[in-house]
Amino acid sequence: MPVESKQWVLSGAKGTECLALNTVEIPPLGRHDILVKFRAASLNYRDIAIALGKYPRPQKTGIVPGSDGAGEVVAVGAGVTEFQQGDRVATCFFQDWVAGRPTFKRLSTALGSEVDGVFREYGVFPAHGLVAIPPSLSWREASTLSCAALTAWACLHGERPVAPGDVVLVQGTGGVSLFGLQFAIAAGAHVIATTSSEDKAKFLKSLGAEHVINYRTEEEWGRHVRQATPGQAGCDIILDVGGSSNWAQSLKAVGAGGDIYLIGFLGGTGDTSGPTLWDTRQALCNPKSISVGNRAQFEDMNKAIEAFNIKPVIDDSVFDLDHLKEAYQYLMSASHQGKVVVDISADV
Repeated sequence: MPVESKQWVLSGAKGTECLALNTVEIPPLGRHDILVKFRAASLNYRDIAIALGKYPRPQKTGIVPGSDGAGEVVAVGAGVTEFQQGDRVATCFFQDWVAGRPTFKRLSTALGSEVDGVFREYGVFPAHGLVAIPPSLSWREASTLSCAALTAWACLHGERPVAPGDVVLVQGTGGVSLFGLQFAIAAGAHVIATTSSEDKAKFLKSLGAEHVINYRTEEEWGRHVRQATPGQAGCDIILDVGGSSNWAQSLKAVGAGGDIYLIGFLGGTGDTSGPTLWDTRQALCNPKSISVGNRAQFEDMNKAIEAFNIKPVIDDSVFDLDHLKEAYQYLMSASHQGKVVVDISADV
């Protein structure tokens, strides 16, 4: 049994200068706990926002950052029956949201902000805070699922599941958008995407997007999205990762009765000059907030990933644990295509 673990700790809100790598003792296992040896982990925009003090939810000082990790079970507590030594597992974003509807108590158990996360060699987690990973995925691929993949899945397979023939809009080449594209195509939907460059447009089309619109050259991209839908009726589902700065265009792109999922805040949270509630009402759409998903949804998603042979898209630049700061900086540069992965152990 290992007794020590290297781990990154974030203390402060001034970016990567507040990240420090140290070595700590591994705590003893409780009856229902599991010790995980991490093989790989991945970054989300959320991790940057937390490091910069821009994350709109609570976080504790001295947190181990990161929510998305995959690893091997090293040891289990006496009361654990679901997992055994050697099992391949991934972390649940919310450690105590097992099933059912979200509650503020369940949402207060998020890894990397309120509960110590994954950028470390070893971690102790409750058994219900882990899921078995799809057998067909590598460690790196499995490390991308906890936040971005599950968020996209929850949007498309929630109250009104995506159906064959639906039109789904995804925005950009970040994790949520790429998983949304893959899950939508697997369900038989048509995908329209927005992006910022011709290279990224080609990349999105290679993954199956039928139309790609450059939002830098087409300021009124919402209107162009609508024009690309059958009968110019608008989109059935929109995964809006931009936040308040995107809302006006999303309203122009959505069809009557369509769903707009408010996922991210890439464009910030303080823009009050955009559309009003009345504008939203006039669009006859259904704005919906989403906060990742629960363990039961994670398990359902993993079954679909295996059944449809879905492979997470990973950026070509992969970092190791000692170079986590560089991984943060690379994600900040917004030059990635797919998930930015950090190898925790050398044998991934």
